[in-house]
Amino acid sequence: MSIGINYYRMRVLAAVLITLSGIGQVAMLWFNELTGAAVTGAFMGVVYIIIGIGLQGQSRFTLFMAIGVPVAAAALLINYTPEGALGNLQIARLSVDLTVVLCSALVLANTRK
Repeated sequence: MSIGINYYRMRVLAAVLITLSGIGQVAMLWFNELTGAAVTGAFMGVVYIIIGIGLQGQSRFTLFMAIGVPVAAAALLINYTPEGALGNLQIARLSVDLTVVLCSALVLANTRK
């Protein structure tokens, strides 16, 4: 018995989630003081939006980017945040990043050469 998984929908879900996360990161410029960290966060948001747009296509490269960039961003966030100091928005972002990585990895594992 096989489970019918629609990998196209999974790719679209990853695209929507990473795009919304990117929009949220860019929107944080209006709520935080304009510092280097805020501009870096907005830049990462733009990268997330570009990845989200790319996930609407058929490129495998975008799937690799949708795995690598959120993993790197999550690693930096966890590494530079003091233990126990993650806020609710940061935890939500990490959860979205994990979902995007899992969806993209599943789609990538089931693409043909």
